[in-house]
Amino acid sequence: MNIVILDGFTTNPGDLSWDFLKEYGTIEVYDRTPKELTVERSLPADILITNKTPLPESVLSQLPNLKYVALLSTGYNIADIDYLKTRGIPVSNIPDYSTEAVAQHVFAFILEHFNAVALHSEAVRRGEWTCCPDFCFLRSPVMELMGKTIGIIGFGKIGRSVAAKAKAFRMNVISYTPNPKADAEGIEFVSLDELAERADIVTVHTPLTEATRGFIGRDFIKKMKKGSFIINTSRGPVVDEQALADALNSGHLAGAGLDVLSTEPPKADNPLLTAKNCLITPHIAWAGKETRERLLDILHGNIKAFAEGKPRNVVNP
Repeated sequence: MNIVILDGFTTNPGDLSWDFLKEYGTIEVYDRTPKELTVERSLPADILITNKTPLPESVLSQLPNLKYVALLSTGYNIADIDYLKTRGIPVSNIPDYSTEAVAQHVFAFILEHFNAVALHSEAVRRGEWTCCPDFCFLRSPVMELMGKTIGIIGFGKIGRSVAAKAKAFRMNVISYTPNPKADAEGIEFVSLDELAERADIVTVHTPLTEATRGFIGRDFIKKMKKGSFIINTSRGPVVDEQALADALNSGHLAGAGLDVLSTEPPKADNPLLTAKNCLITPHIAWAGKETRERLLDILHGNIKAFAEGKPRNVVNP
């Protein structure tokens, strides 16, 4: 079989290996694939592997050899899975590989906001402690997490992991989800409006669908407590970016932590790039080496299962 990887660089920038795929056929790995080359590069593929290179019907319909699509992500909106289903071509994703990494990143945002470690470290490096008449100084408030309320939107595996870590900090945990979990001890499930009104921290863990696009919009943000903090590590389009920027610049929200934006890389005029108190990381919550090793292990299992005629993790059954 011919195996083509359209955009392997972010998953494996050189510190891991694709050699496990040689067991299943010939491999062609592209670091990145521009739109105009997607069809040409994909034409030989029996197995096509992609992360963020779009595979719409207009591309897929030109690939007569295609038998299987393997995604390098949990989300699968990058490929037209309905069209592929009509051709009997299974699409497999990578579930559950980044749960702990994303939850860890949520708390990286929270701790930076509440403890201002970078701000104070830079002040020390500028000599402000050396010249200080006192044994300590503050350049911004430092706050405890204990007793604060975190509102988790979406209560899948990542939401549960965030909740467990919040409980370890002795925080109050509330959550909004369409399907409350009976086994979630110590978690209070509330309406979306109540979550907005009560939470000191809101963290979003919902997939991108037509129902969730712009889900965190101007109305929701207005209902949030003044001085609260919002985090998005799910998908950028879930948040109305202009509404969030306006709330940050007006001081209604104290800050935001974002690992995803509506367009990635962002356009230079994205309002969040210049918004006040907005921490932005370049979609790296998933990208730890251990996490990527886990991703490739799951990919290997997906390819093996397909080769044996029993594809797994199929998102278009």
